[in-house]
Amino acid sequence: MWQTVALLCALATVASCRNVPLFAPLSNDMVNFINKLNTTWKAGQNFAPSDMAHVKRLCGTILGGSHKLPVRYSFAGQMALPDNFDSREAWPNCPTIKEIRDQGSCGSCWAFGAVEAISDRSCVHTNAKVNVEVSAEDLLSCCGLECGMGCNGGYPSGAWRYWTEKGLVSGGLYDSHIGCRPYSIPPCEHHVNGTRPSCKGEEGDTPRCTKKCEDGYGPDYNTDKHFGSDSYSVPSSQAEIQAEIYKNGPVEGAFTVYEDFPTYKSGVYRHVTGEEIGGHAIKILGWGVENGTPYWLCANSWNTDWGANGFFKILRGEDHCGIESEIVAGIPKN
Repeated sequence: MWQTVALLCALATVASCRNVPLFAPLSNDMVNFINKLNTTWKAGQNFAPSDMAHVKRLCGTILGGSHKLPVRYSFAGQMALPDNFDSREAWPNCPTIKEIRDQGSCGSCWAFGAVEAISDRSCVHTNAKVNVEVSAEDLLSCCGLECGMGCNGGYPSGAWRYWTEKGLVSGGLYDSHIGCRPYSIPPCEHHVNGTRPSCKGEEGDTPRCTKKCEDGYGPDYNTDKHFGSDSYSVPSSQAEIQAEIYKNGPVEGAFTVYEDFPTYKSGVYRHVTGEEIGGHAIKILGWGVENGTPYWLCANSWNTDWGANGFFKILRGEDHCGIESEIVAGIPKN
């Protein structure tokens, strides 16, 4: 049955088939169908087919709603923007921009997208004098209802508001012990032939809010805090988002994930098949054009064994999957 529908779909326009669940999620049939379409991206096996429950857990961003931040004023008209831009090249002395994190078995993407961009901006706005990996654990565990439900999903806007009002301490990757509150949830395997255990859909508990640095870390919890001076929504405009990144550094974005996205390997992603999974937050660090297709350059939080070494590109300029409708950012406090 799937093969028959796939053949009919391939003969028709891709757009007419986008919301039709043709194949079992994460299956070889889905991967093969996407690749035979010869669209703007290539699919592959990033997860075992049995990991679909886990993938759904990873999409922990609550889209829309009443938790919006004030929209900042428009300034793109005052800037000459390049056709291609990559924050990793623009600010080479800021190592966190190149970093890919792992949210583990927790719906904490809303927190990761925030602290990744906040870390980058702390460096960008101090000319690399402040190089800090802001703690996802501190945000995830201590923000409370303002941010949502911890590992069960949250609001990017709440994360940025918490940074400006309460501040965030330094963190680190799982078991790295290089900051005040490193991330305590272990990483999961995102590759079918990997060596780490696959989480198989188990939901990790939200860590307890402990306002104390790890034993042996220098500064105390309150001294280690980093604050934002302002947080805001970016206008849902391609040019305004580009101007924001170009002027201030990476931003946090969120979009609707469909069943084909977890199979992304390379190219410019555009949804072609599968049902909706949920909302997912990521960091957007640049833009460009690949083989005539405009894209946003994004960092995911599913480790480097997913996608293009943890990064991906997604269609730019059409609010594809809502990617341009949920942009939030802020300015660090000096």
